[in-house]
Amino acid sequence: MTTDYQQARIALGARLHELRTEASLTVRELAERCGWPFSKVSKLENARQTATKKDLETWAAGVGRPDVAVELVGKLDGMESTYRSWRRQLAGGHRVVQDALGAQHEKTRVFQAFSGTIVPGIFQTAEYARSALARYADLHGVTRDIEAGVASRIRRQAGLYSAEKTYRVLIWEAALYVRICSADVLRAQLDRLVSVNGLGTVELGVIPLNADVRLAAGDDFWIYDGKLVITETWHTEMWLDGPDDVALYSKIWDALAEGAVYGHAAHRVLMRSRAALDLA
Repeated sequence: MTTDYQQARIALGARLHELRTEASLTVRELAERCGWPFSKVSKLENARQTATKKDLETWAAGVGRPDVAVELVGKLDGMESTYRSWRRQLAGGHRVVQDALGAQHEKTRVFQAFSGTIVPGIFQTAEYARSALARYADLHGVTRDIEAGVASRIRRQAGLYSAEKTYRVLIWEAALYVRICSADVLRAQLDRLVSVNGLGTVELGVIPLNADVRLAAGDDFWIYDGKLVITETWHTEMWLDGPDDVALYSKIWDALAEGAVYGHAAHRVLMRSRAALDLA
């Protein structure tokens, strides 16, 4: 769990504790009013469990302050709009997740991205995207709707041919070797990367394994028009629009870009990975 998310959960727990003590209720007394085990009250107050909207409405009624339900739910919504767990997002299907990214993509003109683990979605073939989504879907136990998710992801690639958009994408060389798909699918994917490297809208930087770098590879991320960062971990996707967060990720991108090669040099790295695959 991210530190910022936990801090937000701690702040919400402190507010719940405040409301309970103001109502002169013990943990057990509030639990009885809410129809919960007393341990749940303790977990919510001490940030060991994330409240649902219904939990917060029940808490507000339990302490005799139904008027604060809107405030509490607002705090939860703020947390959830920034930190979007994969399990919660995928409950609505892969298309919903991909369409949300597509909506942000539509209104963005300049993209900066770094991927150290996988070929970025904007460059993926349908077969590679299908394999990637299927593997992560299996991890989270949500395997329906994959084809709709693939179709939505591929639709975003129309932007690659729009003169109004610019893609400045960094890929760590290791991502070119990750066998998240069959050898044939990866071979076609590498060929696809070679072709997009020549597009006028794309500035593709590849960071060789032996490059001198200022920073080691970390989480994959995208910066949208210098105003929003979307990054992800195993359990959550984060949408960060705070100026300090955006500035930090921009600084990280600049540092990583210093170790990248472009143009013909990037082409040589791509062909090296392609040749290694053929020899495997």
